[in-house]
Amino acid sequence: MKNQSTKTVQKHEATELPSALKDIPQLINGKKPAVFLDYDGCLSPIVKDPDKAVMTQEMRDTLQRLANVCSVAVVSGRDRANVENLVQLDNLYYAGSHGFDISGPNNMHTEPGGASEAVPALDKAQKTLDERLKDVEGVLVERKRYAIAVHYRNVPDEQVSKVLQVTEEVIGQHPELKKGPGKKIMELKPNLDWHKGKAVRWLMDELDLNKPDVVPLYIGDDITDEDAFAELQGEGIGIMVGEHDDKTAAEYRLEDVTDVLAFLEALTQTIKSQQDV
Repeated sequence: MKNQSTKTVQKHEATELPSALKDIPQLINGKKPAVFLDYDGCLSPIVKDPDKAVMTQEMRDTLQRLANVCSVAVVSGRDRANVENLVQLDNLYYAGSHGFDISGPNNMHTEPGGASEAVPALDKAQKTLDERLKDVEGVLVERKRYAIAVHYRNVPDEQVSKVLQVTEEVIGQHPELKKGPGKKIMELKPNLDWHKGKAVRWLMDELDLNKPDVVPLYIGDDITDEDAFAELQGEGIGIMVGEHDDKTAAEYRLEDVTDVLAFLEALTQTIKSQQDV
């Protein structure tokens, strides 16, 4: 796959993008898809409590059928073990912690990107955040294996600035960490040149998917998915679910999780039809 730095990434307003549901056969143009998806906001709706972001059995069954006809990977900011437990399918690949922790069939398990070096800094930052934000109503400091997510979706408006200021200050105290923005969330991540786009590229290489007859599709809803959209632009297909606060490098759009389900079902049927020809 091409190095992102060698190309100019085109950005669009999400609301101006065509629907990915419109003509799926034309979208994949006779090629076999390799499908990469975020979890929250794509396979499950965004909810106030991350522990309650549960996907439906219908979505699970659809993913299972899709994974029977092409490679499917869930690429999430959640811990890999957490998202694997939520999806509960053993024929998928899982890239957790924004791609720092990857597992899959046939006992695949690797941790590319070198995130383990940042664990001591994450431990210290977590302790500081817990102490300095303990009196803020509704805040959730969620420790992951290779990240800390500071959720402020349930924080009163007048206290959001405090949460963001404290989080920025803590990040500034640890050069091993960097900021990762999202929807009502700020993450502390290892300050390394690794992200969801790099994880997708690693999987493409590892699974021998860099072929003329394979088209990678990435479905995501958040700012953290933009790295993957940019990585695939010009050689794959980026599909934005809903919208976020910035322009997107995706080229198609789905409205919500219901649209994602319909798209995955239709994509599965299209692949089967191509195989029957």
